[in-house]
Amino acid sequence: MANFYKNAFYAPTTTAVTSVYTAPSNARAIIQNIQVTSSGGSKVLQASITDSSTTSTTLIAYASITGPTICNIAKGPVVLEESDVLKMQCNTTDAITATVSILEISREDQNG
Repeated sequence: MANFYKNAFYAPTTTAVTSVYTAPSNARAIIQNIQVTSSGGSKVLQASITDSSTTSTTLIAYASITGPTICNIAKGPVVLEESDVLKMQCNTTDAITATVSILEISREDQNG
């Protein structure tokens, strides 16, 4: 079993729902935080998880952001099971990015 620290990035080019990170089929993942950076303006940002075992999607975070700010919209760890997907959506593509910090826990060793 191996642990891998990873980042996933969100820099929207569309206002549609965007897949940001998919847990590998041989691993679980813990999202430590979702740090959002806005350089100005008003934005509404949402994050959701699609559960691959049921194909259902659940909203996990919602933020209304005004002005230049940095905030963490994950208020605690979020566990993703195999093949679950983190998705994000913003009402604008202007001046907003997010960095997702992830710990993957794989059933295979680093050389596997």
